[in-house]
Amino acid sequence: MPSTALLLPPLLLLASNIFMTFAWYGHLKFENKPLLLVIVASWGIAFFEYCLAVPANRYGHHVYSAAELKVMQEVITLVVFAIFSVAYLGEKLTINHAIGFGLIVAGAFFVFKGPIG
Repeated sequence: MPSTALLLPPLLLLASNIFMTFAWYGHLKFENKPLLLVIVASWGIAFFEYCLAVPANRYGHHVYSAAELKVMQEVITLVVFAIFSVAYLGEKLTINHAIGFGLIVAGAFFVFKGPIG
């Protein structure tokens, strides 16, 4: 199986999640802006997220199951969000966040591991 087929979906999901994180949470630094304006801006950013996420899943489904793609997307989302919340929003991550994220990653492990037994 070509490595491109395996690598393209996670790379597209990574890029799409960067756009989506900014669409969903980037406006939190601009609380003085009208809500309608941030909704429209968020939709504009989300358009680019969809332009990456849809091909990621379309191409990815040739080499990954739908469950694997979803779990991959969730883990990528957590990583992107953790970096974003610290670097952009200036928030701190606590041990509780790390434990919660770790449990989700553990769930991803079992999805990719396949049947037990």
